[in-house]
Amino acid sequence: MKRNSIRIIVLLASVLFAGLVLTQVFWVRKAYTLQERQLDYDITKSLKNVAQQILIHNQDSAQLYDPVEQVSDKVFRVRIQESLEPVYLESLLSLEFRKEEINLEFEYSIYDCFNDSVLFSRNVGFTQEVVPGVAPEFDWQNDAHYFGVYFPNKDDQVLAGLNFWFFSSTLLLLVLLFFSWTIWLILRQKRLSEIKNDFINNMTHELKTPISTISLSSKMLLKEDLDAEKRKNFAQIIDKENDRLSLQVEKVLQIATLEKEKLELNVKAVDMHVLIQECLTVFSLSMEEKGGEFQLDLQAKNSLMIGDEVHLTNILHNLVDNAIKYSPEAPRVEIKSWNEGKHLLVQVRDEGIGMDPLVGKKIFEKFYREPQGNIHDVKGFGLGLFYVKNMVKAHSGNVSLKSEVGSGSSFTLKFKSNGK
Repeated sequence: MKRNSIRIIVLLASVLFAGLVLTQVFWVRKAYTLQERQLDYDITKSLKNVAQQILIHNQDSAQLYDPVEQVSDKVFRVRIQESLEPVYLESLLSLEFRKEEINLEFEYSIYDCFNDSVLFSRNVGFTQEVVPGVAPEFDWQNDAHYFGVYFPNKDDQVLAGLNFWFFSSTLLLLVLLFFSWTIWLILRQKRLSEIKNDFINNMTHELKTPISTISLSSKMLLKEDLDAEKRKNFAQIIDKENDRLSLQVEKVLQIATLEKEKLELNVKAVDMHVLIQECLTVFSLSMEEKGGEFQLDLQAKNSLMIGDEVHLTNILHNLVDNAIKYSPEAPRVEIKSWNEGKHLLVQVRDEGIGMDPLVGKKIFEKFYREPQGNIHDVKGFGLGLFYVKNMVKAHSGNVSLKSEVGSGSSFTLKFKSNGK
């Protein structure tokens, strides 16, 4: 699938997801409003019934027209000019609220009609038992009163009626997260596919070149009219290309080692200074051919550590090989060592082309190679630094990078010295 097609799919999916979320938010708010209106209606109906029963109880034949007024979201006022007995009023309110399934804590207050002063106020929990009956004896100075009811937890019952919407919203969120994860996987697989194709193309080129050179040199050696000098030159070419081919195969095998579920290290006491010297011996011919030089600054007094000698050697070879390859002219590679507390640090620094900070963040990823005009300008599979990072980690160490474009790169390895 082409990259543009994937971008279009992601864009359309994002628009669709945003539309679904906005639609769900709209309907949840709509349901909340309807639920709140229904609760207000039930409360108003209950209070009207209470007012009517008070009139009947007081043997008042007057007609009530809209006695209930909603003062605020949680406060209702019932205007009647009757004698109100608190216990009887509380009994009526509790019974009517239970009939309408209004299971809320409430606070009722009785006011004087003439000066709006509060004569009585009490908080009632909906779990309290209601005992209906005849009103108790209660002496009031006048018979002109009205009452108000306050519901401090009214929002709780409104929200309780939205359980279905909360469930559907949660389900929608899970679906969106699943599809987002799916799209992320598709993009990730696409990227891995591109990296794999680059790796295969690069590996084919890297392996084909020495094979072709060996094949051509072998055919030349089969000629009978070759003199001893030419025969020796072709033999040296075959030997050099064979070493190059072996090195490339070894890098692929190194990664195969990391793919194992459990990496087994053959640990023993290793002197890093000895491994550094051996590494420089291996690359001395390559450095001479380019007219470069190594600079050693081995200051570590304790250069011993516990590790796998083979893998530690491969780590140094990868770093030194990269330092030479990415130095266009006369490579200057400096290798330093020093101790910090109980740690041994080894640094490989070059004065090569360096890299951008964004590239530096990805340089340790598997198969990653810095984008260039020609993928084969610098030989390699994009496996070396991935191997370095994982193998250093396997030795309970860490590797850090400092680099600037045009100023070279510096890789620093940090291990526990003496295995402590």
